[in-house]
Amino acid sequence: MTTLFTVPISSTGGSIVCTNPSTAKEHETIYVLTFSSPPDNRLTPTFIDALLLALDIVEHRYPKGVVVTTSGIAKFYSNGLDLDIVGKTEGFLENWLWRLFRRFLTYPMPTVCLLNGHAFAAGFMLAMYHDYRIMNPDRGFVCINELEFGVPLQTPMMSIFREKLTPVTFRSVVLEAHRFGGRNALQAGIVDAVGGAEEALALIQTRKLQTKAATGIYGTMKEEMYSRVLSGLDDHAGNLQWREKVEDKNEAVRERGLEAVQQFEKNGKAKL
Repeated sequence: MTTLFTVPISSTGGSIVCTNPSTAKEHETIYVLTFSSPPDNRLTPTFIDALLLALDIVEHRYPKGVVVTTSGIAKFYSNGLDLDIVGKTEGFLENWLWRLFRRFLTYPMPTVCLLNGHAFAAGFMLAMYHDYRIMNPDRGFVCINELEFGVPLQTPMMSIFREKLTPVTFRSVVLEAHRFGGRNALQAGIVDAVGGAEEALALIQTRKLQTKAATGIYGTMKEEMYSRVLSGLDDHAGNLQWREKVEDKNEAVRERGLEAVQQFEKNGKAKL
């Protein structure tokens, strides 16, 4: 394994280390970004800034190839957001999280997420914003658990699942908060393979991913392919306005429903 560069994550004393899988010539254009931000790789502003910088360095200082992300923390790929930090960071979604998602969605090289452990909530979303996913078959779950603690998903959080999953799996992920282990995730079409580093290399080589970015239009093709997701990422204000209109409509429906119930009760047609 050859280390190319290291980006520190100042807030946790962690880092993102970029390596080649080996010194073999055929691995020179496979860039493995291994992040370790204790205790569980939360997507904080400093973590996101470091990961974006690592992606920039690969794009601007190395030949085109494939980017693989994984975690140096055995238990977690990423445990999602730190809600306390999110609440204290003005513009976090638009200026950090959406930027990160957009970067992966449109990155000009193939991206592979190697899920070594749990990926919950925004960590699962980040995995879905990669082009390919490989998951440990024996350890870790992927799950969107916002339903369980009452935090609704916003448009860019929801749209990537709608775009990449079947309707039945999408329902299980969002409305059931189902936890998928590696083998179940493969069966459901969430991941492309189960395994570890060897399986990631096999996927890259079998699908000839190292050559896909050579013409310079790989990112453009993804922009067109995922144009609806991209529109949601780029229109934060519009998403919020849409949500306000929906909430206004919901309130009107609730008021009419309550009036109908009260009238029904007043007429003595209900035995409650």
